Order: sequence, then structure tokens, then C-alpha cells
Amino acid sequence: MGLAGIDYAIILIYMIGILAIGGYLAKYVHSASDFFLAGKRLPWWAIGMSLVATDIGAKDIIGLAGSAYLFGLVLVNYDWLGSIPALIIAAFIFVPYYWKSGVYTVPEYLGLRYSEAVRSIVAIIWGLFLALNLGVIFSAAAIMFRNLLGSDPQITPFGFAPDYSISIYVLVSAVIVGVYTWSGGLAAVVFTDVVQMIIMYIGCLVILIFGIFSVGGMGELVNRVHALGVQTAHHFTLFPPADSTSPYAWPAVVFGLGFVLAPAYWIGNQAIVQRTLGARSAFDAKAGVVWAAVLKTVIPILMVLPGLIALAMHPELKKGDDALPILIRGLLPPGLVGLVFAAFLAALMGNVDSYLNSAATLWTRDLYQRFLVPRASDRHYLWVGRILLVIFLLIGVGFAPLAETKFEGIFTAMQTLLSIFQGPVLAILLLGMLWRRATRWGGLVGLLVGVASSFVMFLAKRVLFVIENPFLYVAWWSFVVGVVVTVVVSLVTPPEPPDKVEGLVYGTAMKKVAQ
Repeated sequence: MGLAGIDYAIILIYMIGILAIGGYLAKYVHSASDFFLAGKRLPWWAIGMSLVATDIGAKDIIGLAGSAYLFGLVLVNYDWLGSIPALIIAAFIFVPYYWKSGVYTVPEYLGLRYSEAVRSIVAIIWGLFLALNLGVIFSAAAIMFRNLLGSDPQITPFGFAPDYSISIYVLVSAVIVGVYTWSGGLAAVVFTDVVQMIIMYIGCLVILIFGIFSVGGMGELVNRVHALGVQTAHHFTLFPPADSTSPYAWPAVVFGLGFVLAPAYWIGNQAIVQRTLGARSAFDAKAGVVWAAVLKTVIPILMVLPGLIALAMHPELKKGDDALPILIRGLLPPGLVGLVFAAFLAALMGNVDSYLNSAATLWTRDLYQRFLVPRASDRHYLWVGRILLVIFLLIGVGFAPLAETKFEGIFTAMQTLLSIFQGPVLAILLLGMLWRRATRWGGLVGLLVGVASSFVMFLAKRVLFVIENPFLYVAWWSFVVGVVVTVVVSLVTPPEPPDKVEGLVYGTAMKKVAQ
């Protein structure tokens, strides 16, 4: 059931090509700005395609199909409701604002608007999330390798933990991504993402076409899924009823996803924002985000429907994350398996390289440079960023086995990690940009209390919620807590001096962009 010779040839050609692109772009990296922001030379079309490759990675190709297998068509909301509106808002309101400000990171802006304490806490949180999310991505890789290659050789790095092992395939993938991200920085990340997005779309389209044909068309797909009984009654419902035991009941989708996780992800996610910060102009920054919104419109068709096809053809699966690998193995002939496997590797690398570069940027600029070595050469910070890149890669590889075993699915793992802090960070980000009266103490206390409320809700989830994975509800209520606490504390503390908030609140910043 493994790969044929032509499949290995296609994969090898792809890997060599990606490494060649990264190696070529290495000659343009001479400074920290080149490494972290591509020297501010990125065109709009590359930014948009890189944003999609960053957002839709290996975890999503496996996880969206796997979650659709379990919960149905509601997963399309992660793109149609959870991405496109937020992208349009970001393009015309927040992205020009970020680009003109000249900052490297989102925490850097929060430090200017509130305080260095807020900046440091957000940088630590985002850095840890990006590193742990690498583990989620690598766990998706392990699932695909295991299903397609028929084996998954493991090593046990610690003798005192015999049950803990790491996939050899994951280690090889990590080395390849680390090499071109180390050498080429953000430029290598973005331009390899362009290639990887194209391959990813083609691979997913191949799976969809073969799957629809094999199941007998859309009408037969609906009939087969509905015939499975009451557990699939809402599989073709975009907004399941509020009393559903699914984590995607309509209140969770509308409030937790639509109002919190979606805007937080596209407006405050360093891995996303960093592409626009590297744009060659404010127009390129805006146009790149709009282009990403256009490309995102077809994602649900390409990546959610295969999960329903797998359900119709293989309703006996115990884990939803096995749905897509089984479709690939059962439907595609030699050659196309290699193409789809290359698409999966493209998605894997598109996610990993983005998170690596962004995490290294965060901790270099917002922690190392700020507190440890504030006055070093540009070359020094370039090397610090590269060393941090390796550290984050090792953390991700180490977390991969836990991400696969401790959560219901890899998509749930990622959303759970996001929901812990996205609500409070979005609260202080929006209030800081849109409300002059928000103070440094309001932002700090709102952030801390909001994140603490997330942990409390997860610890007491069996008491507070009726579903097993309430991450969307946690995101919404932690956002509400963050907003309320920030507003109350800001109103009882002295306002910030006018010169401190000048250019940092939406109105004045927009005037500067327009000049």
C-alpha cells in the first residue's frame, strides 16, 4: 500500500525544487530586516498566496477533512465566515495601519500603545503558541506518513520515557524546512509558499474529483451520509442548532468563531501580519490580503468535502484524522499519489516555515533585543533569530507526539491552543486601536484576567459547558471578560498623555497612511 517509483520521483523533484528556491534567496539575506521582513520587498500577489499557504497547512488538510468526517459541512465556516470577512476588514482598516507604523511585530505595537509588560506577555504567549502549533503540524505529518507509507519508524530520545517516541519522518521534514527557512528568511518562506500553495490546490482538487466520481456524485453523497443515522443528521447543516452536542453549534460558530477567533487570527496573528509588514508598499500590503480572501473562497470545497466523501465510503473509521489519508490510498493511482503527497508536504512546509520565522522574529525583537542585548549589531540579531528558529523547531518536534494523543483531533488541538489567549489579546488590540481612553493598566489587567479566565473555563468545562470541547465558547467569553476588565480599569486609572497615543489610535494613524 506504499508509494510507487513514480511517486517517489515526483516527491524528490518537489523537495529539490523547494530547497533550490530557498538556497537562491539566501543571497539576499544580509541583515535582520532581510531575514525578518524580506527587506520590505514583497509584492502583493506573493503576499496573498503566502497568507493562504500559512493559514491552510498540513494540519488543515488533515484536520478539516477529519473534523468534517465527524461533524459535517459546518466546517466550511472556518473559511467563509471565519476568514473572508475578517480578511476584508483587515485589508482596509488594520493592515495599512500596521505597515505604516514600521513595527516588526504585533506585540511591538502593543508595547507602544500600552506598556512593555503587555508587549512581553503577548510575545511570550505567541511564541509558545507558535512553537506548540508546530507540534500539531508535525503530528499531522506523522498521520499522513503512517497511512501512505505503511510504517512510521520511531526513535525514543529519552530512556526514562519509553512510551514517548518521535517519528523519523517528522525529523526529516523538520530538517528540510529548517534549512531553507534558516538560509532565506521571510523571502524564502513567502516565495516557497507561492509554489506550495499552487501544488496544494492541485493536489486537493485531484482528491475531490476522484472522490466525487467514486461516490457517485453529490446526490449520492448526501444520501449515503444521511443513511448512516441520527449521528449524521446535521452533517449538511451550516449552522447546527444550539442544543447540539457538537462543538460547532451555531452560537459557538457565530460568536466564538465569527466575532473572536477569526478577527483575532487575521488581525493579531504574528505569522499572518508579518507578511504584510514585509510588503514593498501600503498598496501591496492591502492588495495581498484581498487576494488571499479571493483564494480562500474555494478552500471549503477542496478540503471539507473530502471528509464527507470519506464518511460515505468508510463510515467505520475510529479517528476522523484518518479520513483523508485513506481516501488518497484507496482512490488515486500511482503518480497522482505522489502529486498529492507533494501537496501535503507543501502544506506542511508552508505552515512550519511561517511559524518558525514568526516565532523567531517575536522573541528576537520583543524579548532578546528588548531585555538582554539592546544594542548589538544587526548581524548579531540575524544570528539570534536563526538560533531561536532551531530552538522552536525542536520544541515543535518534541510536542508532536503529545498533540496527536492528547486531543480528539489535530484541528481541535490547534483551536484549543488558540482559544486560550486569542480572545483577551483581541480585546486589548481592538480597544487600543479604536479607543483613546484605554490605558496601560487597563490593557495589562484585561490581558491577564482574560487569559486567566480561559484557563478557569477549561479546567471547569465539565461544570460550565455541556460539550466536551468548548473552545469556541471559551474564546467568546474570554474576549468579553477582556473587554469588560480593560474598559473598567481604564476608566478608573489616569488617561494616557495625548502625545503617547498620537499615531497609535486609529484616526490619527489613518491620516498618516493617507499622506
